[in-house]
Amino acid sequence: MADDHLSLGGNDALDTRRLRQFVAVAEEPTLAAAAAKVFVTQQALSAAIRTLERDLGVELFDRSRRHLELTPAGRALYVGARPLLSGTSALARDVKQVAAGARQPFVIGHSPALSGAEVYALIESALDHGGDRSVTARQVFPDDFRDALLSGSLDLILRRGVSTPPELASAIITYHRLRIAVSSRHPLAGRAQLTMTDLTPHPIMVWAPEHQSFYTDFLISHCRRSGFEPRVRVNPIQGTPPSTAVLRDGDACAFVTDEAGPVHGGRAVVVDLTPAPLVPVQALWIPHTESDFRMALLQMEA
Repeated sequence: MADDHLSLGGNDALDTRRLRQFVAVAEEPTLAAAAAKVFVTQQALSAAIRTLERDLGVELFDRSRRHLELTPAGRALYVGARPLLSGTSALARDVKQVAAGARQPFVIGHSPALSGAEVYALIESALDHGGDRSVTARQVFPDDFRDALLSGSLDLILRRGVSTPPELASAIITYHRLRIAVSSRHPLAGRAQLTMTDLTPHPIMVWAPEHQSFYTDFLISHCRRSGFEPRVRVNPIQGTPPSTAVLRDGDACAFVTDEAGPVHGGRAVVVDLTPAPLVPVQALWIPHTESDFRMALLQMEA
């Protein structure tokens, strides 16, 4: 059927059914497992992959070894296929929901570095301009971002970052001002404002080791640009607001985006940092998808 093909311009086209079969072969350990996953026989699956290779005019798998391995062309197709197929699935869901007159909530995932209050502030204008679409926001850990988007369980991710992960699209939508949180018993707690130099003797709390998190790397790099090597501690409690990091480690400082003033019933305090560094907030989504609410969000923050 014509609807099973995605035109790529000229005489090239991809059969989405065969593309799903190709992804199964690329991901499963054996051809038998891939065939079971897509509910066809091994013979039929092998023939489908051969047909896809003939249509594209390239070899997608190296068959000279015991197990099928992707060729460079196959790897390129696999990287592009996952978001493309996720986009077609999202389109099919949207069309069915529109026909039924019952749209599902637009689901936004956000990293633990962004609080629920910050997420609401980011989407509030879009809520006023995005029609009557309901929205659900929930916290998601960075390791789950890509799979949650590609599986369709999330429509959008908000995180602190700048790079675009493979298979996804992105945009920087705003910047947040960083401040410092300390325990109310900390020597810096009584200060009206702080400079980076003031932090030199104190350990800095982060949420992941260096080189495993953009946010951690951003904070450490800012310390180094300010002239000192930070003594970094990784917060053993994950998933709670960043300002909670100093409640159980009274010696440490934590970079936060809360407003200045007492927090957590006065057990900690947030102090202005001058000059104030700005940290980006990035939106991630699946390419090849359209969303009125996402467009409203990006336009409001542009």
